[in-house]
Amino acid sequence: MRAIVIGAGFAGLTAALRLRRWGLETLLLDKQEGPGGKAIGWDGVPTGPTVLTLPEVVRSIFAEFGAEPPAMKPVSPLTRYHWPDGREFAPELDLEATAAQLSPQETQDYRRLLGEARKLYEGAKNTFLFAEPPTLSKLARYGLSDGLQAHPLLSLPQLVESGPYLTPFFLRFATYLGANPYQAPAVLHNIAWVELGLGVYHLEGGMRALADALYQLAKAQGVEFSFGTEVTGLETETEGLFPGMPYVDGVLTPQGHFDTDLVVSATDRHFTLGWLGKPVPDYELGVAGFALLMRLSEPVALEHRIYFSRDYRKEWQEIKSGSLSTDPTLYLHTDCENAFLLVNTPSLQKLERRKLEAESQNYAQMLLGKLKSLHPLPIAEWKAMSPIDYSATAYQGALYGRAPHGLLGALRPNWTVGNLQNLVQVGGTVHPGGGVPLSLLSGWNGAGWLLERLGR
Repeated sequence: MRAIVIGAGFAGLTAALRLRRWGLETLLLDKQEGPGGKAIGWDGVPTGPTVLTLPEVVRSIFAEFGAEPPAMKPVSPLTRYHWPDGREFAPELDLEATAAQLSPQETQDYRRLLGEARKLYEGAKNTFLFAEPPTLSKLARYGLSDGLQAHPLLSLPQLVESGPYLTPFFLRFATYLGANPYQAPAVLHNIAWVELGLGVYHLEGGMRALADALYQLAKAQGVEFSFGTEVTGLETETEGLFPGMPYVDGVLTPQGHFDTDLVVSATDRHFTLGWLGKPVPDYELGVAGFALLMRLSEPVALEHRIYFSRDYRKEWQEIKSGSLSTDPTLYLHTDCENAFLLVNTPSLQKLERRKLEAESQNYAQMLLGKLKSLHPLPIAEWKAMSPIDYSATAYQGALYGRAPHGLLGALRPNWTVGNLQNLVQVGGTVHPGGGVPLSLLSGWNGAGWLLERLGR
């Protein structure tokens, strides 16, 4: 059998490895000039994820092939948080070291909310993370066993209210799934446990180094790659293995038609719908980003910092209304001679493209000015990435697809598209969600699910 995987991000690379593991001839297509997807980088500067969580996911995939993964070093403190009034907070895995930075009331709130995050994660992981998309019966079992403990009637802000510093601190984790934290359900608080309870890891060379290691492993296993190849459509037929269920029999590109027996789409789900000529659902998209990629004239320390805005709620009101925030919260990652700055923005669903093009240079200069006042860096060269740039790999620039707002919105779309029997959709816009480890799981488990579906 011949398989085609579309997209050489983390989900596509692990899907290709899973298919080769089962002996399929596998070709991976990507319109970019190398592996990595959103993490492809700009001459060594990150363009996307900068740290790794759940390192056991990476280790287990490499172990399937008797290979050693890249070295993953735990980071402590996890991230340094700053508020405009000068307050700083640098949580660590060691609770006592963390509590030493907090007031007695904050320590009580932190311990309570960390325990709550752990309970939510432990209750959800086997249903929503490390398994295939849940069926109605599995959702019912989860509801009976852990659903009430997930506070289905509470919003995230109601759950984590804990004063002027810890409230925005805990709210921010929901943005890692593309949510406006003031519209997110309480269950998304589980994300906090992944970082605060299980830890953050750094790879020398960043996430692009992980993508390169997976790429080399895939080549060693016999996966073929065709970079610079943009998919323009998927050809379907109506008669296949299962009566009444259509299937994909070809992938269309400017370089020609590729015949295939099965397809793994590891790109944004909305792109797949477009290739099939299907309408995009009319739902709210999650947030996009505006980034500054910086090359430095001298090396600096490896750090991850958050500089909160003066009014976090107002910042998200601006984003909800479709505007670039006038006082955004900054995420700053520095590593040797590279730096990456990211702020949240609306997607192009709300931002007017032409207006954004006109404003991008001024907005980048504003961010540089704010960075200079908060954390001066020896910047030798820089480049801006707006939601327009991110839209090359994310529909409308929305980094995680559909907004996870409300209880049902937190459920990610499953792996099927249009009931096509030999197509599986994986990646950060579907189950189990965005971020490096979840994309790896989506690719590996989604490819395995398709093989089982086809009787392999």
